[in-house]
Amino acid sequence: MTVVQLTASMFYGGPERQMLGLANSLPPAYRTVLLSFAEWGLCRPFLDRARWEGFEAFALKNDTPHVFAAVRELTDHLRRLHADLLCCHGYKSNLLGRLAARRAGIPVVGVSRGWTSETRKVRLFEAVDRFHLRWMDRVICVSEGQALKVRRAGTPPEKVTVIHNAIRTERFAKPDPAYRERLHAMYSSPRSVIIGAAGRLSPEKGFAVLVEAAGHVVKVNPTAGFVLFGDGALRGELAKQIADAGLEKHFVLGKFCKDLDGFVPFFDLLAVPSFTEGLPNVVLEAFAARVPVVATAVGGNPEIVDDGLNGYLVPAGDARSLADRILDAVASEPRRQMLGQRGCERVERDFSFEAQSRHYQELYAELLGSPVSVDRAPPRVLQGVA
Repeated sequence: MTVVQLTASMFYGGPERQMLGLANSLPPAYRTVLLSFAEWGLCRPFLDRARWEGFEAFALKNDTPHVFAAVRELTDHLRRLHADLLCCHGYKSNLLGRLAARRAGIPVVGVSRGWTSETRKVRLFEAVDRFHLRWMDRVICVSEGQALKVRRAGTPPEKVTVIHNAIRTERFAKPDPAYRERLHAMYSSPRSVIIGAAGRLSPEKGFAVLVEAAGHVVKVNPTAGFVLFGDGALRGELAKQIADAGLEKHFVLGKFCKDLDGFVPFFDLLAVPSFTEGLPNVVLEAFAARVPVVATAVGGNPEIVDDGLNGYLVPAGDARSLADRILDAVASEPRRQMLGQRGCERVERDFSFEAQSRHYQELYAELLGSPVSVDRAPPRVLQGVA
């Protein structure tokens, strides 16, 4: 079986890791090919990584607003690759991918990770996506919370399937102590604990609430440190908020971090203050590194964070509750270690790529009407740069 994954990658991030993790976990009978809209060349890190891992990966030459040319090119790829099924990620991929899949005569699946409402333009695209998903053959949601939103938007319930994101805990098996030194070197004086956060600096991520919560925390624990890795439109506002609150010595506003995996194991706690989420990869990563989590009770967060067992859940937008739970979590090192260990056990049990792969195989077989023949797919080959 040949499965084509279509995306509009702008960097090698969480969704890209999910695509490659799944591709590597499927049996040899499945051939995975990765396609991405060029995104002004920003797709290259993802496609280069896919080729390095042995997958065929290609950048599309056409894009919106040249819709007809883009659909024609994509259809040609699907026919040339003898694709059995197209799996789309994101609103542009969903829209153009569905049109191409219909022309190629193959089933099409949309993967819905969440809607951010980040800007007016994004809200418009996401409104189109919500309407459009009802015409896909299946919609895979990364959490029950996102599935509820998709069904409410009009997608027939029988088309909606929940398949959680996954993580490989071995990514964090051997933390490099050099990252601990780099992390603590970000502060002008020693920190007793460091609360980490990571994500796009946009309103839905709730990082302004985290800065407010940090002010409450350091009044109780003056040696606590906060670090936020990410880039986005709110960088200037957040930097000003940190300065106005007198938190410059306590709150480090880092940039997007390509080697975040190195830092995560040395967080004492991960904070996720979002107003909306699908199922955040950073929570899976923290648990895989045995780091406890304090997160808002939105989207898929409650599906992995068990309040009081491996972390804490708080109401979105409530800085005082967030601060209180952070203080509870960091008050006892043995308690933090226990929460982190339970988090690791949870992802090993319920969020493995092996489990994710089985769910996808069941869906593929259902859509195509029969199990896969193991003789069908050729072996993976390393492709040159397209």
